[in-house]
Amino acid sequence: MKVVLLEDVRKVGKKGDVVTVSDGYGQNFLIKNKLAVKETPASKKILEQQKEEARLQDIENKKNAEALKEKIEGITLEFVLKSGKDGKTFGSVSTKHIVEQLREKYDIRVDKRKFINAHPIGALGYSNLKVELYKGVIATIRVHLSEK
Repeated sequence: MKVVLLEDVRKVGKKGDVVTVSDGYGQNFLIKNKLAVKETPASKKILEQQKEEARLQDIENKKNAEALKEKIEGITLEFVLKSGKDGKTFGSVSTKHIVEQLREKYDIRVDKRKFINAHPIGALGYSNLKVELYKGVIATIRVHLSEK
């Protein structure tokens, strides 16, 4: 029996795949649990429409990420830390602080888990952090730390 998967099914296939399974497994598990539908010309047509919509949505998301990248790269975030002798700072600036300042001051939403090689910044001066906004779209955030 050929079925079109509606969701990812472990050891069977991914969402949107057309797979051949045994009649009992297809009827009693996949179709019953709404994990798949029987392959028909109508289901193939719907699948093609969904793939086209997903492709168009992907293009739109990438375009939005490119625009956000341009906006982010024109920004320099300012942070002030207390420092002692020899320029040693007390504390550091984490990705959480950077995300909060982007959201509060510029209304830009970035996931703190999307930072590439992120580490707390404790050195005074300018630092650059890379963040992946979308697949293949990487922006550089410029951060300036100064002493109080």
